[in-house]
Amino acid sequence: MKSRRLCLLSLIAIVVLAGQPAGRAAAGRAMTIDDLLGAIRIGDPQLSADGKTVAFSRTTTDVKSGKRNADIWAVAADGSGSPKELIGGDKSESTPRYSPDGRRLAFISSRDGAPQVYVADADGSNAKKITNLPMGVEPPLVFSPDGNRLAFVSDVYPECTDEACNKQKSEEAEKNPVKMRRLTRLLFRHWDSWRENVRHHVFVADIAGGRALDLTPGDYDSPPVQQEDGSIAFSPDGRDIAFVSSREGPDREAWTTNHDVWTVSITGGEAKKVTANPASDLSPMFSRDGRTIFVRAQRRAGFEADRWYLDAYDVASGAKRTVFQTPDISVGDYTLSQDGATIWFTAGDHARENVFVVPAGGGTAKRVLEGGAISSVRPGAGFVVFSKSSLTAPAELFRASADGSGVKPLTRENERWIKDVQFAQPESLTVTAPAGDKIQYWLIKPPDFDPSRKYPVVFLIHGGPQGAWEDAWSSRWNPSLWAAQGWVVAAPNPSGSTGFGQAMVDRISGDWGGRVMTEIDAVFDAVAKMPFTDSRHMGIAGASYGGYAVNWILGHTNRFKVAVTHDGVFNLESMSMATEELWFPEWEFGGRPWDPKARAQFAKWSPHRFVQNIRTPTLIITNEQDFRVPVDQGLQMFTALRRNGVAAEALVFPDEGHWVLKAHNSRAWHEAVFGWIKKYL
Repeated sequence: MKSRRLCLLSLIAIVVLAGQPAGRAAAGRAMTIDDLLGAIRIGDPQLSADGKTVAFSRTTTDVKSGKRNADIWAVAADGSGSPKELIGGDKSESTPRYSPDGRRLAFISSRDGAPQVYVADADGSNAKKITNLPMGVEPPLVFSPDGNRLAFVSDVYPECTDEACNKQKSEEAEKNPVKMRRLTRLLFRHWDSWRENVRHHVFVADIAGGRALDLTPGDYDSPPVQQEDGSIAFSPDGRDIAFVSSREGPDREAWTTNHDVWTVSITGGEAKKVTANPASDLSPMFSRDGRTIFVRAQRRAGFEADRWYLDAYDVASGAKRTVFQTPDISVGDYTLSQDGATIWFTAGDHARENVFVVPAGGGTAKRVLEGGAISSVRPGAGFVVFSKSSLTAPAELFRASADGSGVKPLTRENERWIKDVQFAQPESLTVTAPAGDKIQYWLIKPPDFDPSRKYPVVFLIHGGPQGAWEDAWSSRWNPSLWAAQGWVVAAPNPSGSTGFGQAMVDRISGDWGGRVMTEIDAVFDAVAKMPFTDSRHMGIAGASYGGYAVNWILGHTNRFKVAVTHDGVFNLESMSMATEELWFPEWEFGGRPWDPKARAQFAKWSPHRFVQNIRTPTLIITNEQDFRVPVDQGLQMFTALRRNGVAAEALVFPDEGHWVLKAHNSRAWHEAVFGWIKKYL
């Protein structure tokens, strides 16, 4: 799973068969929870202007205290030498950005309280604070072409016109003993944050000094809070900024996916709308000559899981063209080559995240690098730098030639502990579902695997529901850690899975408990028949849509001995009126829950209507700051199971959202989940 914007339902459903954890293998020990928590997190590589250095974010976790800290490190782009710290300390330092001339390095730090923008020399010395905004700043962080300005995002009170007003309102809210929330519009909260009275705005600040200028004043978000892709792009002449915003009215933000690209002068003024597409437009980027704005764009309004195309707009005429149609892949992160002739981008491709190139003028996209899971591609002169992880290794930085050859690592930050752990090589398998489709799934065997034994099996069913189990590392639900418990892990990619063509993504909409469940069953049955698995002791677990899948399956079969459901949808009707992004349930089930046709769909596919059939001991996890699948979903299920006499326990994390992210909470989560499964298996 890659990022929060995999939307409602980003984790997993899992089937588990009983057994004792595998013993220590001759080739290495089994992975532990400490390994997962303590893994160094590498990301956000940035190539210097001369192509010689890569700056990156390096985050460590003190397993004992649970404290995480991000610092900025650098490594030679040719792979010579070892990484070294540029900017560090006991506060967070992240988002490194080289100036166009390579002489300076901007970053965001919380060293003085709220996160602010700083600029240092390229070697990390002489750091200087650039902003002092009362609400702090957040990415993206972008240098102007002349290197004299920086653009970024900050929260504001929309009625305020200066920093003093924002500071006053922020301090008044903090000191006020009355913590009442006054709701005057929809989308008043998102993921794990209340946002009833603040907005994202784009700012630009002079590095030499002077106040930060709000370029997007008004009662709307720029970028939209429901899109993590908050790209900001300077025009090559430095006179304008392109940004993303939704400006159809405050309530409509909760049920529209129509995000548009706009441009505005760096001195402020009226913004100009670039895109007229009724669906989502994100990630603006100017061509090197400034004549074109590239945009990631969807086609169907209201559908957040639609295919992402790459469109190009002529700045002068507004004419639009699509850069490529084939192959049928969805554009992820993208960037231009140094000469502007080629576009590099990532895309899900048959359970991996690969790298493609396409001529900026249009053509057919060509794959040049195969994951694992590749992200943050940074092309240089004849080479490319990128981040890559797999199911058996956290992300590290790599370099390859422009044609994809000669891949070599630039960092080995997790090598020390990985060399001590025995990881089984994941196998990519397929099974034929009843409808005749080939369903891909990953199979991971436990350490010290003995084919003559009978092992428990863990089936991981991805969330989204439009998403995929890719060959990628996860710091939350990690298949290798599950396999280390002595279980065979199987992770299927059924209907709804991305990376197998848009038609496969589409066919889960309006059919959450139908065809997809027959495909999942086909994987269950295939793995259960393997000679080294024991089909007599099966369990199931999962989160978000995976949690929905658990809740649905438990109401339709008693084949499992134990279940874990984390932040899973239980009552579709009540959830659809409490979740923050209304377009999601409205697209998936054909309207609002009180619309006659949609009402029937909500009722048909809601797990709570089958709760009387559940007999499986179930651990339910729900989080108080989860505004995507609100806490009442888990509490409803817990109440129903206990009322029906089913063995059930519930874990409620008051300080977590849709995911359990804090180190100590993560440990408690894993220990509780593994303990519950072992108790009943």
